[in-house]
Amino acid sequence: MEAAEHTTKQPNGAGDILLSGKHLMVFFENALALNDLSIEVRRGEIVAVLGSNSAGKTTLMNTISGLIVDMKKKEQRRGGVRITLRGELRYKGEEILTLKPSERVKRGIVLSQERHPIFRDSDVLENLKIAGYLKRAGNLKERIQFVFELFPVLKKLRRRKAGLLSGGEQQMLAIGIALVADPELMLMDEPLLGLSPLLQADLARAIRDIRQQGITVLVTEQFARPLLPVIDRGYVVENGMLVFAGTRDELFDNPEVRAAYLGM
Repeated sequence: MEAAEHTTKQPNGAGDILLSGKHLMVFFENALALNDLSIEVRRGEIVAVLGSNSAGKTTLMNTISGLIVDMKKKEQRRGGVRITLRGELRYKGEEILTLKPSERVKRGIVLSQERHPIFRDSDVLENLKIAGYLKRAGNLKERIQFVFELFPVLKKLRRRKAGLLSGGEQQMLAIGIALVADPELMLMDEPLLGLSPLLQADLARAIRDIRQQGITVLVTEQFARPLLPVIDRGYVVENGMLVFAGTRDELFDNPEVRAAYLGM
């Protein structure tokens, strides 16, 4: 696919623009990880970012969540790789490109990472309680209850050490931890990676149910077929560049997208 500018139709019921990234560029020394990439997410949507390994999906999520800002500071302190950020990133109209990750969480931007960032020596319930330490007790109880309704297996395993959970169960817990932080915009970085087709289908349905709670979702994936029924729109990224954008139907109707990301 060749990089190009795209204007996409908005799904019925989509709200105002919640997140807008324009001409985003991220350099790791001389390596370009994001290349003039623009993206927007409207309130109430489920939006997918599709791309192969090393396409720039995780860098995009780290840029939106603010983790790239922490990475940049750490590299500066130890004299390591120089990281440069360029472009504009707005959340609810506020410029946040250089805002700390903790400040973004307070504003409602929460990332569920691919690598299961869990407390392995604590049980499932303790993990969820730790994640909600900034929330009022009543609200925390409600959020944990929602996680258990979303993933009933976690309720059964609530006293099991997180490190003893299966890969799929750990992924559910990682998503649960993000949910307990009470997101308005939930970022999910490759939540289906390495899971069985059955678990992939379960998690896709969970993403749909998360949206029904009033949470906007931006999710990245390499293989989009399980996600296609639940997303509203999608972006395709290659080598850090936007190469296609469209509605769910437009993604499905594009033969290159179908061959590369839908296995069809």
